[in-house]
Amino acid sequence: MSFDQGLTNVDDRPADDHTMARSCAMRYGLVAFGWLNVALGAIGVVVPGMPTTIFLLIALWAFSKSSERFRSWLYTHPRLGPPIRDWHEHRVIPVRAKILAVAMMSLSVAILALFVAGDGLLPMMVGGALVPIAAFIVTRPSRTPTEPEPTPDPAI
Repeated sequence: MSFDQGLTNVDDRPADDHTMARSCAMRYGLVAFGWLNVALGAIGVVVPGMPTTIFLLIALWAFSKSSERFRSWLYTHPRLGPPIRDWHEHRVIPVRAKILAVAMMSLSVAILALFVAGDGLLPMMVGGALVPIAAFIVTRPSRTPTEPEPTPDPAI
């Protein structure tokens, strides 16, 4: 199968030309970048503290710009695909990932304050930048919805 073969979206619509990288070198670079992120995400599956989903989302982006075949493979993968689909379809971040993300941000600021910064200005600035990110993460849903939202009755 050639590199360009099978350029259709997961739902069998033809891929838009404007979404794919134009130059061959750019496409190969994006494929390599995508596979690097798949490898980092796979390492994150087995190494505690290493994120998984963010690397898989980056890989999905790179593949969406370079190879529909690889994008489709990653999106529908039985082990790697579910967290990607949960985020893509419902913007879900699991509780475990939320706890880990906020804990790592807090640990980073603590290490910065205790071992790196001479005064409190830098840790306060970094902490101030991380608070909105942590708030965003914590306020995302933790589970996919099991039932669709009821639609309002037009007669009311």
